[in-house]
Amino acid sequence: MAKPINLNRARKERARKQAREQADRNAVLHGLTKAEKKRARDEALRESKLHEQGRLDPDDTGKD
Repeated sequence: MAKPINLNRARKERARKQAREQADRNAVLHGLTKAEKKRARDEALRESKLHEQGRLDPDDTGKD
């Protein structure tokens, strides 16, 4: 005789497995390593500083 199974438990296990698989796929598609995140942050900071350097002060319009 086959061992009876709890259908609710089987359904939840199947849902958990699908969620884990989806999370793994998302990690591959969207995940970045710690070094890549740091490099992106550093690059954004560098670009921000360069942008600020080119900004004109409102008091420094050249009019006397």
